[in-house]
Amino acid sequence: MQHSADRRTEANLLAFERLTRSDPVLVDVRPAREFVPNFTPETILTSGPPLPWSDYTGGQRDAIIGGALFENLAKDRGEAIAKLDAGEIRVGSCHDFGCVGSLAGIYTASMPVFVVENRAFGNVAYCNIYEGSNPRRLNYGVYDEGVRDRLLLVQNDIVPVIAEALRQTAGIPLKPIIKRALGMGDELHSRNTAAALLFLRELVPNLLSLAASGSERVVRAVKAMTDDQYFFLRLSMAAGKATADAARGIEGSSMVTAMAFNCRGFALRVSGLGDTWFKGPHASVEAKLFEGHSEDEISWMGGESIIAETIGLGGFAQASAPALQNYQGGSYETMIARNKELYAITVGENPDYLIPALGFRGTPTGIDILKVVESKVLPVMDIGIAGRDGGQIGAGVVRPPLSCFEAAADAYRQRYGC
Repeated sequence: MQHSADRRTEANLLAFERLTRSDPVLVDVRPAREFVPNFTPETILTSGPPLPWSDYTGGQRDAIIGGALFENLAKDRGEAIAKLDAGEIRVGSCHDFGCVGSLAGIYTASMPVFVVENRAFGNVAYCNIYEGSNPRRLNYGVYDEGVRDRLLLVQNDIVPVIAEALRQTAGIPLKPIIKRALGMGDELHSRNTAAALLFLRELVPNLLSLAASGSERVVRAVKAMTDDQYFFLRLSMAAGKATADAARGIEGSSMVTAMAFNCRGFALRVSGLGDTWFKGPHASVEAKLFEGHSEDEISWMGGESIIAETIGLGGFAQASAPALQNYQGGSYETMIARNKELYAITVGENPDYLIPALGFRGTPTGIDILKVVESKVLPVMDIGIAGRDGGQIGAGVVRPPLSCFEAAADAYRQRYGC
């Protein structure tokens, strides 16, 4: 199929318009089995392009096993592995279920998910709930009694309060929160401090009415939402997935609609190339590690929180978050320089997501695979760093391999002739 450069530009502008016109609204929070289509009791979701069970390694493999144990699908690790080997426990890819996963991205049937509706285009996306600030978490490849207890605390104590308060609203629009948070020092991936407080502000009147029937549980819920900056990340991710999915499947568009890691490498999807994942090796990383850890411990076990970067947030809004330099290393001058170079590989500037440090310039939004290949400028992504023994050991900046973009560009040219 021949496709002129003008038609490609037109297709990319349509995809860009869908990103920027999207209106993600939090409408519910409830167990995955009740909302996510085709989610059976024996299903476990994990991050990245799907792999055969036997190909999962390291922390991502351990996290899947931990999910099976948490869901009581097996009595011990050995039985869980046997059932996974036999296909009695099904492993799925988060993106294929409308979900998006942090690190290993484990979803099981009983785990609660945020339900986010894109009211501009009618599609829905899901993200599971933050486990808490302990560096040993299921999504970082750890499952033990402490992890189980924290997951149950979220599921049985924290989420019901949030759900009750939310159901007294007509839904909470997330885009206004994201817009304000960018002006308050967040980039909505590795820093969500302001966004978490702004979200809590939306719930406060309803939480106060709930406090009359038991203030202790409300206090626990508020503490969970404000103790750590990552609580809002799961809402940012669900908003990102609902936004990016609205731009999928636009004939002729060379814009990226998803990026993801699994334990084997990095991959991306392109709007005009359907649901094909274009895969490559692991990303390069610049990390600031927690005390007591070294670079030889860095491990890859999945991750889809880079949906933030896909829609113009995270690494594409680094200049909004000067405090990140203390968390993930580097200097603010470097962050600004990185941010500026990303305009060369994107379709446009976001009219809503603005960066104060750049004179309220819109964030670079809509990664164009052809511009990446031509310029050799690679996307910048802010991530947490996992360790080979499980748990979070630091934070940093990664850039994906150019080969993924080259493979996607080759497929694009073969299909569209330009």
